[in-house]
Amino acid sequence: MKILAMYLPQFHRVKENDEWWGENFTDWIPTKNAKPLCAGHYQPHIPLNNNYYDLMKKETMQWQADLMHKYGVDGMCFYHYYFKDGRKILEKPAEKLLRWKDINMPFCFYWANESWKRSWSNVQNANVWQSDAGKPTNPGDTGLLLDQQYGTESDWEAHFYYFFSFFKDERYIKVDGKPLIIIYRTSLISCLKPMVEYWRALAKKEGLEGIYIIGAYANESAKEVLDGILYHEPPQTIVSLREGGVGDSAYSITYDTVVEYVLQEPLLGKKTYFSCFTGFDDTPRRGERGNALKDASASKYQDFLARTLAKNSVAGNELTFVNAWNEWGEGMHLEPDEKYGYAYLEATANAKKEYTKYVEEYRRKLKENDDTNFTFLQNKADKFEQYMKLLDRWMEMREKGIYLAEYLNEKNLKKIAIYGYGNFGKHLFWELKHSEVEIQYIIDRQGDKVCSELPVYLPTDALPECDAIIVTPFWIFNDIRKILPENYLLIALDEMINSFQNR
Repeated sequence: MKILAMYLPQFHRVKENDEWWGENFTDWIPTKNAKPLCAGHYQPHIPLNNNYYDLMKKETMQWQADLMHKYGVDGMCFYHYYFKDGRKILEKPAEKLLRWKDINMPFCFYWANESWKRSWSNVQNANVWQSDAGKPTNPGDTGLLLDQQYGTESDWEAHFYYFFSFFKDERYIKVDGKPLIIIYRTSLISCLKPMVEYWRALAKKEGLEGIYIIGAYANESAKEVLDGILYHEPPQTIVSLREGGVGDSAYSITYDTVVEYVLQEPLLGKKTYFSCFTGFDDTPRRGERGNALKDASASKYQDFLARTLAKNSVAGNELTFVNAWNEWGEGMHLEPDEKYGYAYLEATANAKKEYTKYVEEYRRKLKENDDTNFTFLQNKADKFEQYMKLLDRWMEMREKGIYLAEYLNEKNLKKIAIYGYGNFGKHLFWELKHSEVEIQYIIDRQGDKVCSELPVYLPTDALPECDAIIVTPFWIFNDIRKILPENYLLIALDEMINSFQNR
């Protein structure tokens, strides 16, 4: 069983970061500037011996390679940032490694296929590197920094041949003899199937066995073309918990709670890779709007990793993914710090030695689909499937020029509120904003932590009158009905979308 760690190449200077965030910006800046939000909140994370390294220096990568081999990490998954028209950023560390043949660092690419934006931007499905609450001075500034679009065959070909120079390196990680690529948000790529098939054809043309592609956040159409599916944790579970009402502030969910849910994740009808994480705390980048898991420790991580290794072994996987090697701005790092020293690296080596003691336990759990321990998890997987299917239907409606305002107009519902301002809530807001329907306010358990131009109320507040409340977390619709006043008309988002299915 091999352990691969997610690797962030943000620790070197690039001109774009200088322009967007200030001179000499790297992910070390939010890491250094992080503040504890309350008593007991571990911030800032300080590298051991103040080692705020530069990835442009060969000795940095040699040090990392020495550490990974000493403590049982078998390879690095370099985050890969590749945008519209082949625009690349943070690509230099991997390109340097390609030239530094004497550094024994097995590696592969993890394509982080999101746009980049500023924190105040309304751009959906985009990554924010630093909190910048100030509004734009230019009214035409959308806050979009780098646009993620996928193009056509000529673009796919250029992208493949960029990869190909790395595929030829003997250190590049392969599965079944095929170079490995992980893709973060596969459900966002409408052209995924033709693009991947085109890549695989080019790989065969160049004498490769093919390309082995693992995807996270995969919908049904993505599953058809992927070799495997990855649970990218902990973000998937944190979002699910927060949308379900668990945790009322940035520092309110425990590491144990998330681990308990993650360890029970079921197979997804395709080769399924289970992942592990050291901790999570993105408040250095997002402040009070972030999430920080309480009470993480190296000993808890060791047990979690050992169980994840066992579970992957039983599932027939050759790899276990750990988040992360050096995500300092998200509080996830195996690299040593001033508080814990080498404890997380030592825990990694120990887990790799001891995981076999859990194999029989997970063999039984994975075989017994009706096991009560998996009841909630199966529901969680079902919810994820429902979520992705509904999103597909919604996007298909838009492609046909059908919008949800039609549903509301047919029922003469002119003034509405939106319950839940997660991804679905934001999509709904922007769709209805330019229609005849008037959105009165938002209801969300996160209250004043929700950033919206509309008034935001807690579910327990006295709510203004409206014609209907649209519930976007439809999987807990019945629970929400119990906590809102009976005299309000509640409509589940899935009911609205599904009503158009046969039109």
